[in-house]
This record gives sequence, structure tokens and C-alpha cells, in this order.
Amino acid sequence: MALDPAPTSLRDRKKRQTRDALATAALRLVAERGLEQVTVEDISAAADVSSRTFFNYFPSKDDALLGDHMVDSDRFTARLAQVPPAVPALAAVRAALSEVIDDMQADRERWLLRMAVVERNPALLPRLVAAGTEAERAVTAAVAARVGVPPEHGFPVLVTTVTGAAFRTAMLRWAAAGGARSLSDLVDEAFDALAAGLPDPSPAH
Repeated sequence: MALDPAPTSLRDRKKRQTRDALATAALRLVAERGLEQVTVEDISAAADVSSRTFFNYFPSKDDALLGDHMVDSDRFTARLAQVPPAVPALAAVRAALSEVIDDMQADRERWLLRMAVVERNPALLPRLVAAGTEAERAVTAAVAARVGVPPEHGFPVLVTTVTGAAFRTAMLRWAAAGGARSLSDLVDEAFDALAAGLPDPSPAH
């Protein structure tokens, strides 16, 4: 059963629009000029807001670039908890990712731009890795709770690691195709391969 979306006020929608405008401006400018050649003032001007307004939404330039880059772990674990208990962990994780994937596909151009910016600016990678580690801890705890074992048990860590790798692989293939292929289909392919035990592909593929 899906969570009912919370109603949003006009003020909330305007705040989200401003946040989105700042993130998009940051990504476009860094894609054009490089990370070191873009300032908070540049980003603010491109989004038609003040630098003070920028800091109401993001602590730094890097946050504007990567603030929405990871799956929201709270949202994901809430979805995971709603998947019926009889569903195996691997399939449950895939089901919990469905809404996230839909959102990414709906915002395809910005996601593809974000991935290109990260690839071209390796200085962003440590921040990306740190955020990913925090998210993995939350997912591991959620998987452990689901299957009834402690978080330090090997199974939850393994599920989190392999499904994270499958999701990242699908995202990289999606980006390589310029978003022409369905991210959902690519994620399905990766999870199906995991479920099958990673058999060798046939030469035709």
C-alpha cells in the first residue's frame, strides 16, 4: 500500500520551485564552466535570487549540486516497510525503489546532468561516497528489521550492497544511453540477474 502524498501549500510549492531552480542553475553552470569556476553568487544570479536566499536552501555549492543525488533513505525505508512480509528481501527492495525510479525518470534531464557533472568533477566524489555510506546504513537496518536479524548479520549488509550495486549499474547504463532506455527496465534487468544468481550472459547479449 502506498503512502498518501502530503498536501502541499502554495508557500511549500514556491520553496520547492526555488530550490529546484538553484539546483538546476548550479548544475548547468558547473557543466559549462567546471566546479572551480562557479560561485554561489553565480548560481544565485542565474536563479534570480540573492546569495542570502541561496543559503536558506543549501549550506554550500556542493550541496546544491548533490543535495538530491541520493535516494531519500527515510522515504525508501518507509516504502520497504509497506511491502508485504512474505515478499523476499531482494524483491522487496526492488518494489520499494519503484517510486524513486519514477521520480528520477520524470526529472530525467536534471538527473542526467547531475551524473555528468559528477563524472567531470571528481572532487565531488568524496562527498558522494560519504552520503552513500550513510544511506546504506539506514537501508541495512531496514532490511535487518524486515528479515528479523541484527544489522551486523551478514545478510542485510549483503542485500544492501548488491542491490545498491545493481541500482548504480542501471543508472550508469541509463546515463550512457542518454536516458533513451527506461531506467525501470534497466533496474529490472539488474535485479533479475541477481535473482538468477548472475549467470553468464549468452554471446548474443
